[in-house]
Amino acid sequence: MPTLLIVDDEPDIRELIRFSLEEAEFRVLEAAHADEARKQIGHNTPDLILLDWMLPGRSGLELATQLKQSARTKNIPIIMISARGEEEDRVKGLDTGADDYIAKPFSPREMVARVKAVLRRSQSDQQQDDIEIGGLRIDHIGHRVSANGQPITIAPTEYKLLHFFMTHADRAFSRSQLLDHVWGDQVYVEERTVDVHVRRLRKALENTGHQHLLQTVRGVGYRFSDK
Repeated sequence: MPTLLIVDDEPDIRELIRFSLEEAEFRVLEAAHADEARKQIGHNTPDLILLDWMLPGRSGLELATQLKQSARTKNIPIIMISARGEEEDRVKGLDTGADDYIAKPFSPREMVARVKAVLRRSQSDQQQDDIEIGGLRIDHIGHRVSANGQPITIAPTEYKLLHFFMTHADRAFSRSQLLDHVWGDQVYVEERTVDVHVRRLRKALENTGHQHLLQTVRGVGYRFSDK
């Protein structure tokens, strides 16, 4: 039975989420602020975190960034929950490394469906731990990228995009397909967001000369290949 951690300072929201998740047969932990969440994670590492953006003290955005920077917690999937539903806010939340974004108010059924989808994607990702293409190497357990032994610094969203490309090499994907697979089919972000992150990913690969592996396919989208 997967263990989920709800981090929200509103008791009514926590109760609603907890009830829905327990009905779906998940084990549920709760925290009202970032420090309490860190203590919960220290005692019992959850399989997924539902994290409210607006928390007293440290914000959910800050906590998500810290968790993704820690070797112990960076692979825990995070679903950001917020009353801020604008596209810019969703992109900012996802850029911390969050795996999905739910805007309040939300349907409990949809929330449970998204939790299950993120857990499925996370389990699928863990099956591909170490991949190398054209001298570019991704160590998914260590969450590291390198080229010919030289480490490459890469932001969380670009890392997820690169991991997807490298686990699906030589296949062309449209922008909408990339949104579905990398950002999740329930995340409402415009297709132009994909182009922004592709440009950032290419920039990160420039220093080692591997930007050419990420190819634009005219009329389709993008492909990752050393051919």
